[in-house]
Amino acid sequence: MKIDKKLIKELVDNLKEFGLTELEYQEGQTKIKVSKASKSIEQSKTNTVVPQNKAVLKSADDSDGVRVKSPIIGTAYLAPEPGAKKFVEIGDKIKKGQTVMIVEAMKTMNHVPSTSDGEVKKILVEDGQPVEFGQTLVLLK
Repeated sequence: MKIDKKLIKELVDNLKEFGLTELEYQEGQTKIKVSKASKSIEQSKTNTVVPQNKAVLKSADDSDGVRVKSPIIGTAYLAPEPGAKKFVEIGDKIKKGQTVMIVEAMKTMNHVPSTSDGEVKKILVEDGQPVEFGQTLVLLK
């Protein structure tokens, strides 16, 4: 397969133009994924994360409870495969070490375990959503 440098440059330019941190392009069997380095993501956090935090902080009950955070930067998946039953649902009682979701990074599926026993109060990410290191994924009672 020949690498199309012009296409990659165009995708990188689109990242900058639209303020994105990650972009995927697929044509036939060819799939290209470009993303900004961690330093660039830190700089763009003020644009993307602050609005999310404001939305999350509107609900006072979100501040209470145990937070299960992402161990890595990647894409969160709530089920082991598309169409499968989710790892956890709101109201489920879970044990410490139980998988609450998967975060994919560099084609590796990383299981995210619960940090304590509890009941799922809120799931703060959607299936397929990009997540940052340390971002709260699930809130437990």
